[in-house]
Amino acid sequence: MKKRIAVLVSLISLILSAQAFAHFQLIYTPDAALENGGKIPLALVFTHPFDAGHTMDMGTPEQFFVLQTRGENPVKKMDLLDTLVPVSWQSLTNSGKAFKTDYTARGGDHIFCLVPDPYFEAEEDSYIQQMTKMIINVGGIPGAWMEPAGLPAEIVPLSKPYDRWTGNVFQGKVLYNGQPVPGAEIEIEYLNHEPLIDRNAFARKPAVKAPQSSFELQTIFADDNGIFTFGIPKAGWWGFAALGLDEDATHKGKPCSKDAVIWIKAVDM
Repeated sequence: MKKRIAVLVSLISLILSAQAFAHFQLIYTPDAALENGGKIPLALVFTHPFDAGHTMDMGTPEQFFVLQTRGENPVKKMDLLDTLVPVSWQSLTNSGKAFKTDYTARGGDHIFCLVPDPYFEAEEDSYIQQMTKMIINVGGIPGAWMEPAGLPAEIVPLSKPYDRWTGNVFQGKVLYNGQPVPGAEIEIEYLNHEPLIDRNAFARKPAVKAPQSSFELQTIFADDNGIFTFGIPKAGWWGFAALGLDEDATHKGKPCSKDAVIWIKAVDM
């Protein structure tokens, strides 16, 4: 009996550990490539995107800003932190603290950057801080989508993140403190439940059903230059998270996983 209990406890521990490593910080807006400018909605949610599972409570972010770029014009930085409105976001299993705002987008690239408050993962007795980027374009006028945004941890796209057809590949370069991270581990998830921003909730119906749980959270590794490549099998939003980029990082005396996240959107041809 004691042996069965020990096995059960070990299995539960493994499940909780897997869930902890499947966290994804989300910056969401419905479309990445816009023909015309105007007001767009944005949602910041810390969740499990494939299954719209447990959504974690976000603290007030340390930074939230956008880099506005158009052609060779100078990059303009706009602080969006004071525009955020706290909301309760409903997943399929719970509700968690999240944020929303509206943003007026004009021609060119708009690089949204988030440095969240570190999240304490009780099961791991450690913190997670996922520095996240999401890039949209208005009018087809490219800007500095391929340039580092200056985040401590970030994924720099080597492919336009808003012009991917289904079947294209996406390439990115993992940086920590401006330097490439050789062999970085990258987790990949598909945003399988549409975020309904007007309802502060995920749609209950998934876009796809995974044949087995390992398909829900895929893992690849960067090469010696911190570069990774991923073939895009389906239209929609894809999240890439490079994990644990500083083994010595701590927060409040506990280990802190410094992660870099980027979201891209593909469309069917």
